[in-house]
Amino acid sequence: MSTLQEHLETGVTTVARCWVVVRRDGTTYGFTDHDCALSFEGMEFKADAGMTASAIIAATGLSVDNSEALGALSDAAITEADIQAGRFDGAEVKAWLVNWADVDMRVLRFAGTIGELRRMGGAFHAELRGLTENLNQSQGRVYQTPCSAILGDETCQFDLEADGFFTEVVVETFEDDRRFKFEDMIGFEPAWFERGRIRVLSGAAEGLVGVIKRDRFVGTVREIEIWEAFRALIEVGDVVRLEAGCDKRAATCRAKFDNLLNFQGFIDIPGDDWLVSTPASSGQNGGGSLRRDDLV
Repeated sequence: MSTLQEHLETGVTTVARCWVVVRRDGTTYGFTDHDCALSFEGMEFKADAGMTASAIIAATGLSVDNSEALGALSDAAITEADIQAGRFDGAEVKAWLVNWADVDMRVLRFAGTIGELRRMGGAFHAELRGLTENLNQSQGRVYQTPCSAILGDETCQFDLEADGFFTEVVVETFEDDRRFKFEDMIGFEPAWFERGRIRVLSGAAEGLVGVIKRDRFVGTVREIEIWEAFRALIEVGDVVRLEAGCDKRAATCRAKFDNLLNFQGFIDIPGDDWLVSTPASSGQNGGGSLRRDDLV
């Protein structure tokens, strides 16, 4: 920082800005507003990607730092199809001020994520949100009866690669942008995948993930419906992965997944009726366990 500051104080500078964008699927892009490519920290920052950014607004206190990034849509860098598919939603962004004559003289000016992303006239317009944006999100556990974990995460610890809890199938029929239909897919109970995930493994929508709303049989046909349509084209012949769903109940955690030890809900919370109840002269009033009958 000190050497870059000394360089800036000379009044005649050779500085440029560099950005790195890391999508949630791990794909990484590097850009610079210099007229030649730059390299540091194992990354190449391309000069021909047509990306620029406005000044970063750094606030004191807990206010959210923000900036904007502008650029041209191209097949070589950020494409309209990838933006439409949501592949850049929530991507991580870092921005440096760099002495292009000596890239060791640099300072990180911004770290955050992409917020709102718009397309217009063959270009994109991305809102960049600083790290303090995370303070607007709920933190910690919620005191509630249902499980607060996501199936397979670090608190749930269930292995989604276990036999019987996923399958990879070829798309046979796809209707109304949200319904998949499979003939003779009878190896799983009805509603087995309900509230689970569907991950696209091939085709234009490869890497995209949807949440399953309904899993049912209509005659001999298994119908899988997702909550929200994929933002990229799904075609017959694409391969998808279906993962078992969880309704967040303790009984399901025990019976379906045999994972009750990692259940992240509070099954002994009294219900609303108990909270507003008054003393009674009859019935059991021994102060015993309020554990629900379905877990006994």
